[in-house]
Amino acid sequence: MYVVRRAKQTDIPTLLKMAKMVHFINLPADKEIIGQKIVNSRRSFMRAAGNRRVARRGPIDAGNGGISEATAAADLFMFILEDLNSPGCIGTSQLISQMGGPENPNVCFKLETREKYSEALKFGTKSMVARVHLDGTGPTELGALITQPSFRGHPLKLGRFIGLVRFHFIGLHRRMFRPTVLAELMATITADGHNLLWDNLGRRFIPLSYSEADRFCQHSREFMTALLPTGDIHLSLLPPEARALVGEVGPETVPARKMLEKLGFEYHNFVDPFDGGPYVTAKTSEIDIVKDTVKTTFGKPVPQAKTNERGIVSHLAKDGEFHAVQTAFWIDSAGRVCVTRDAMDAMMALEGNEAGYTPMFVPVQPGRSPKKGAAHKKPAPKKAVRKKTSKKTSKKKS
Repeated sequence: MYVVRRAKQTDIPTLLKMAKMVHFINLPADKEIIGQKIVNSRRSFMRAAGNRRVARRGPIDAGNGGISEATAAADLFMFILEDLNSPGCIGTSQLISQMGGPENPNVCFKLETREKYSEALKFGTKSMVARVHLDGTGPTELGALITQPSFRGHPLKLGRFIGLVRFHFIGLHRRMFRPTVLAELMATITADGHNLLWDNLGRRFIPLSYSEADRFCQHSREFMTALLPTGDIHLSLLPPEARALVGEVGPETVPARKMLEKLGFEYHNFVDPFDGGPYVTAKTSEIDIVKDTVKTTFGKPVPQAKTNERGIVSHLAKDGEFHAVQTAFWIDSAGRVCVTRDAMDAMMALEGNEAGYTPMFVPVQPGRSPKKGAAHKKPAPKKAVRKKTSKKTSKKKS
């Protein structure tokens, strides 16, 4: 069975390897930063569990892992996907409760169209420009969604699971998150860590390589506002191959973009100032998974045959341990969520523990659980078999 849990320090070696596969600003290939993020994440899960004794030691910023330039009252949640039959990290995703704020705005490019017309030539032109935009609204941010290559395209859609569990978590702890959710999608990055837009635009103003600028951004974003131009940057001056990257995602990010668009995320011409990847946003209250998530308690375990719904079910223990599975479940007459004993064990849950569930289509192991509604189907009647019985012992069965 596959389960999502919170990250722990033993995940660092695998997370470091995964960070080297994809260039994520909030999953840098730095052992120390990843370790600090895990510490911050575990503390955040404890606060979500209602442990008021856990104090924040420096609020977390999405770009710096809580090392410096802290922003107000942010929590970081790092989720890990693992196979219980072979424990270890096979996927990860992150959720940052608040990305920046008025005193530490998020830096991006806003794309705008400029029109000009010549009376002498009797025709005009349209050109796309980029302007530095500072967003101080502090949205909730989705970050660092990645699965190991051998598990991509898995029949149980594990990448989708580790991605959607973040919305399930928001639904359970709505007050911890902002009115808007932001996802910064990755553009095309070469195997050696280069990006054509940065090489042809950003580097003209900031004399650092893409990797160097990304790493420095873990500690401060001041250099971006200090060195990038404040006026129009005409993208028509860029080479066509670099201009084509603006607002587009890399091949590995296409599935994530499609998933988010199905959830209602939209692109509003804001892009990353480093690689040109699109920023997509959605109103938190309008995301179906968030709206459909229910907080309850666990009922008694049920047999496979009795479950008639599917979705994500989770358990957040009082010590902050979090476990979620995608499984079939049953809602009893008291409104409690009931799952199989195997699912309960996977979530380390007991009857009466706090639980959450989100009804949705999720693939399940073949032959393990019936299709939705199967619990209400009556079994086919068996054909009567006539047996010879003695007149003395023959009785009518009730």
